[in-house]
Amino acid sequence: MSSPEALSVLDILTEGGAEVRFVGGCVRDAMLGRQIRDIDIATGASPDRVVELLNASHIKVIPTGIAHGTVTAIVGGKPVEVTTLRRDVETYGRYAKIEFTDDWTVDASRRDFTINAVSLEPNGTLHDPFGGLDDLFAHRVRFVGTAKARIGEDVLRLLRYFRLFAHYGQPPADEEALTACREMAPLLSQLSAERVRTELLKTLEARTSGDVMRLMRDEGILDHILPEA
Repeated sequence: MSSPEALSVLDILTEGGAEVRFVGGCVRDAMLGRQIRDIDIATGASPDRVVELLNASHIKVIPTGIAHGTVTAIVGGKPVEVTTLRRDVETYGRYAKIEFTDDWTVDASRRDFTINAVSLEPNGTLHDPFGGLDDLFAHRVRFVGTAKARIGEDVLRLLRYFRLFAHYGQPPADEEALTACREMAPLLSQLSAERVRTELLKTLEARTSGDVMRLMRDEGILDHILPEA
């Protein structure tokens, strides 16, 4: 998070009047003292404003997901993702109609898990509206709000639950989450094979992947995505 690439993007956006924070896996890993692999930055500035500020400083910007607020800045050959804060207007399973916002609490409330709703200012100020830090240190993986509602908005979150549990959780798994995953597992057929493959491979990277794959089998999850298992 103190890499020259990340600091360069932060400085450019901050000097342009945008509020910025670190979000996602880099915050989780920093709190646990783990190696940080990907840097994700969130901002209240619009995607057009982000592109304008970075281009003005001769930073190459790739509109990787600009319709949903995400652009990738290439600094020194390395990618730094910047995403504008959002609110969900309507959800359609894998997709949502969104509006951009500058309200950090609104953006946090639409995130999937409490440990994903934590954000960190460059000065070290931590924002944790849903107790994600306590969950992180207790090795709990919990949905923001109700598990069933979150999965209903995007069924990919069902697989993401087991992936994050493999990397950050410890038994016992959250019972509300498991119940929702069992009940909604038939919806996994909506996902593309590529999405399923990506989540499974990321799960298998975890030290506890064997235990979590057995949990997925016992809960009937693999029946819908990997029946051969």
